[in-house]
Amino acid sequence: MTKRSQNKRSFTPTNWKERWFVLSPENLIYFDGDRQSGRRKERGRVELSRVVAVECVNSVVFQRDYVFQLCYLSEEKEQYVLYIAAVSGYERDEWLGYLRRLVAANECLSDWYHEGAFIRNQWSCCKGGKDVAACTAVTWTINHNNNPPGHPTPSPTPPNGPLSDMMPHRKVVVALYDYNATTVGDMSLRKHDELEVLDDTQEHWWKMRNIKTKEEGFAPSNYVRDQGSLQQYDWYLGDATRHRAEVLLMNQEREGGFVVRNSTTNSGIYTLSVFSKHLPRSRPQVKHYHIKKDQEGNYYLSHHIKCPTIPELIYRHQLNPAGLCTRLRPISQGREAPTTAGLGHDKWEIDPSQLNLMEELGSGQFGVVRHGKLGSLHVAVKMMKEGTMSEDEFIEEAKVMRQLRHQNLVQLYGVCSKRRPIYIVTEYLCHGSLLNYLRDNERTLLNNTAVLDMCSQVCAGMEYLEKKKFIHRDLAARNCLVGANSEIKVGDFGLARYVVDDEYNSSGGAKFPIKWAAPEVLNFMRFSSKSDVWAFGVLMWEVYTCGKMPYGRMRNPEVVEMVQSGRVLEQPRYCPDDVYSIMQHCWTPVAESRPSFSEILIQFMNIADE
Repeated sequence: MTKRSQNKRSFTPTNWKERWFVLSPENLIYFDGDRQSGRRKERGRVELSRVVAVECVNSVVFQRDYVFQLCYLSEEKEQYVLYIAAVSGYERDEWLGYLRRLVAANECLSDWYHEGAFIRNQWSCCKGGKDVAACTAVTWTINHNNNPPGHPTPSPTPPNGPLSDMMPHRKVVVALYDYNATTVGDMSLRKHDELEVLDDTQEHWWKMRNIKTKEEGFAPSNYVRDQGSLQQYDWYLGDATRHRAEVLLMNQEREGGFVVRNSTTNSGIYTLSVFSKHLPRSRPQVKHYHIKKDQEGNYYLSHHIKCPTIPELIYRHQLNPAGLCTRLRPISQGREAPTTAGLGHDKWEIDPSQLNLMEELGSGQFGVVRHGKLGSLHVAVKMMKEGTMSEDEFIEEAKVMRQLRHQNLVQLYGVCSKRRPIYIVTEYLCHGSLLNYLRDNERTLLNNTAVLDMCSQVCAGMEYLEKKKFIHRDLAARNCLVGANSEIKVGDFGLARYVVDDEYNSSGGAKFPIKWAAPEVLNFMRFSSKSDVWAFGVLMWEVYTCGKMPYGRMRNPEVVEMVQSGRVLEQPRYCPDDVYSIMQHCWTPVAESRPSFSEILIQFMNIADE
């Protein structure tokens, strides 16, 4: 494991070093030495009879995962803290179990400890000086007269069997965001909370126990991650594309602003994307670096700095560029909390009296859409026109739609169905429809790589629907929404299926989206994921023309004749050839010959990496 220097003397440097740890019934001893030769030199020891607390440390303090602490008294009764970083959460829990078993009978055990660390002459948790009283209750029960409940009986020797026999397996996760519970049985979260997962059989809502407070309840599964996961860091973007990273960093315009993402070309490899506006003879741009790994398992960006973990590597390059174009600096705006599948693990029906309706956002064939608030949560409320849809069928289907959750889909939260007209309550996105956003920002978007990112985001949402066997039926720029940081989300998926307005069909007139319809839809009303692909090609044309009307002023019968004769939309002025080639592929007359959304997404990634 790795040990932090204890700094018992003034002005000694603070560092972390790999040490061999040996645990005996009386002592915890640590050595340095050559792993190959086996020669070791003892560097220190802690008498277990002097231990007053064995606890975890808030990992954010050290920018390092799986840290635990051993608080102990010297012969002069002065308290010291030994900080140790394990290589995994499971290994850390094993050592905690061993140590607690061996110190359980100590008379000097304390009921309190410091959850933070002593850094720069103060405790990070309570900002007190070295001798300030501990501020956090211990997480395991201490009983000085009897064995601690739920803990093994102290033994003069460690157990002979494997540690897994002594420590039951637990799934421990950490909260990435704050979450305020709104339903009885749910549990609020605070960022960095450590939680034990009690039941993860539901995809979107897990039952968990807060390790510190012992509170139990359901919370959204996408708000937590395994301890040690990169997703607990604000700078990690997961599977974000190269273009998504560039758009985010260019919008921030922060020198040294960076994100880490999974490589789009090599599975298991990570890419560091960094913004700089001070490169010689160059305009502001985003540089991309592959994070490499050597034979010893250390990560590096240049040979000057190698670290056992990516978070430590990032931290080191925040202090020293060491071969990068600039020193790394976190971007000013952290990750937005994701949407949840519904407002609670068992909440579907929403009381309309709890909704505070505000300005109108728009109207369409379904009815009026208004901005609203449900408590502190901003929502969009679709107030459905009576008689325009098969309400009972929709409500049953919407219970399934609520379980669809993706970062590029507008989240359905629930319905108000106890009175008429019914309300559909969805996620609110601040910049409105993609169509209006394109038209309002034409000057800045034309000939800009951001438009390819928009298409990629819509494609990612549609790929998810495709995998879930769900058909949109009305994909167009007007039915996509734009949120903060230029995030694009597909909305109104599946609603067209329940419209009973006679004008919303191929034989009745202008309301049917003729200009987005595939030949098999025009001829036979045959909808499928392949007809969604055709509509996506038209949506791409809308994006690359910044919201122009497809087919211009052509009337619907002329459009039908054009599509049936095999003619397609012309190439937009600022659309690259390889992107227009994807559009043409989407407009293949035979549905079975069109690409899937997964195949289109791969083509986007290849274009982005060129």
